Amino acid sequence: MGSLNKPHVVFVPYPAQGHINPLMQLAKLLHLRGFYVTFVNTEFNHRRLIRSKGLDFVKGLPDFRFEAIPDGLPPSEVDATQDLWALSDSIQRNCLEPFRELVAELSSSMEAPPVTCIVSDGLMTFTIKVAQELGMREVQFYTTSACGFMAYLYLGELIERGLVPFKDGNLMADGTLDKPIDRIPGMRNIRLKDFPTLIRTTDRNDILLNFMKDETENCLKSSAIILNTFDELENEVVEALGTKFPRIFTIGPLSLLFEKDTTLTKTKSAKSSLWKEDFRCLEWLDQRQPNSVVFVSFGSITVMSDQCFMEFALGLASSKHSFLWVVRPDLVTGKSATLSEEYYEEIRDRGLIVNWCPQDQVLAHPSVGAFLTHCGWNSTLESVCGGVPLICWPFFDEQPTNCRYSCTVWRIGMEIHQDVKRDEVEALVREMMEGEKGKRMKKMALKWKKKAEASTRFGGSSYNNFDRLIKYILYGS
Repeated sequence: MGSLNKPHVVFVPYPAQGHINPLMQLAKLLHLRGFYVTFVNTEFNHRRLIRSKGLDFVKGLPDFRFEAIPDGLPPSEVDATQDLWALSDSIQRNCLEPFRELVAELSSSMEAPPVTCIVSDGLMTFTIKVAQELGMREVQFYTTSACGFMAYLYLGELIERGLVPFKDGNLMADGTLDKPIDRIPGMRNIRLKDFPTLIRTTDRNDILLNFMKDETENCLKSSAIILNTFDELENEVVEALGTKFPRIFTIGPLSLLFEKDTTLTKTKSAKSSLWKEDFRCLEWLDQRQPNSVVFVSFGSITVMSDQCFMEFALGLASSKHSFLWVVRPDLVTGKSATLSEEYYEEIRDRGLIVNWCPQDQVLAHPSVGAFLTHCGWNSTLESVCGGVPLICWPFFDEQPTNCRYSCTVWRIGMEIHQDVKRDEVEALVREMMEGEKGKRMKKMALKWKKKAEASTRFGGSSYNNFDRLIKYILYGS
């Protein structure tokens, strides 16, 4: 089939690494199935992608192209995630018109087929209006877990019930956050502390609280929703969401679905990391014994105090277990994350610290026995795919929700107190790597891995849902 005769899907991720990754995975999957793809980043992230992957990467392929729209913020060349409050506010005010113009231009271009469908991040819902104006199909891809999505959908109810915003700043300490919240469909024994961290504000006009509330509720206007999860993992929540949306496509884990595709082309290497990945860590892991390494990464957004950073560092060193730690240059608030020469000497034979790494490959490596994580959904799902149990230190957004499910529903995780101490880090690492509880969690993680693999095999729930999604994009049914 010639490029101009292919169905054309436009992808629009929210401009952060954890959102770009799953949309890129789906874009590559559809490309492998014969679709023409246009992937739309913000200009800021388009430039970061060029710095990370080179100009040839963003030139794309004859039928996989990259475009960019402005985010409305002042130009910047900083190699880090933008301030989410300023970014989210600017997206809602500034992105509609540039995107409308881009889609109109694509639709009238002689170099690309007419646009068939817009697949948009669930936080970029201005795309729904454009699709409706131009008579195109659209699908919202909400990149959190199903339980995270449900929690965001109920932000409005928490506000109506007077639970949010908080009356004062003492609720973290007075036990209020530990109270269970009823009437959240499909979510039993959920507490305020398990809701997205955006509720922990005393300001009803908090930009990010209202952005997440509004954008998630806007998804109710969409004709279809995609979730990167699988039915067995989040069955109760997925069923509850099915009463609110006419079509839900649970098609995860996308990384496994991608591996199952037997028609792989050079898009296999089309990774979308905004940071340069250090692949030397894979060679380092090759030299380690199976299940002997603790992988430590707090994602692309998490920041911490210098004190927390040092507590993690000293606890990991004291555990005497091997560890691979991703330390972004901007991980520590207000300064560069630095460790002494004496520290490096102490961990020389059993510790490796890198700026960024190919996380999916690391978590699939047989040497990795545990994952110290912020509980972002991509990280959680990649850990499930690797059969790796979690040591959880949730930081932001719906990470506490993912942590709660990991520790109490899926039984693959143990949580570290927010006020992290080196002794607790050491103890939990030792328990996960040596103790009976750690062994039980490893067994559960391997069970979930098998279930994830089954869901993405031919005839599995996610495999079948992906086929349903393709039919909907093509035919609207």
